[in-house]
Amino acid sequence: MQDSATMSCVPQAAAAPFRRAVSVLASVATGWLLLMAATASVIHFSAMALWIPVRKFQVSYPFVMGGCGAAAAACGQAQSFSLASMLTMYTFALIGLTIGLLPSRKLFTTLAHDMADGVPHETYDYPRWYAVFCVASVVVVLLSGFALTR
Repeated sequence: MQDSATMSCVPQAAAAPFRRAVSVLASVATGWLLLMAATASVIHFSAMALWIPVRKFQVSYPFVMGGCGAAAAACGQAQSFSLASMLTMYTFALIGLTIGLLPSRKLFTTLAHDMADGVPHETYDYPRWYAVFCVASVVVVLLSGFALTR
């Protein structure tokens, strides 16, 4: 009786690349991954600066998010994840967050202008689907980044 590899219609040489998973981003040089993370950071920070025109936020937000990214990379390496995996996850998380916050941009701008003008708000009417869309986009983009590093 023949085994399943010899019964296949695909020749052995052609089937060889499909036997193991091909890691796309794990084999990229760290410099390119750092450039990818920096580009995603600049795009995300620029979008947030446009959507929330508050000077204190524009100055502090990049430092907070950069610190969180550095802490995530350090914690990931302590848990034996590679730097390439952690940089990819940081990049894809920022991309997902930027996409997820797209529906909220007008609301953020309006609330920022109201705060600057001193208009008090008892509650902030944030539609539930905005939050669901943001979480879903971050999760989907992170899963795609995870798939590209495995």
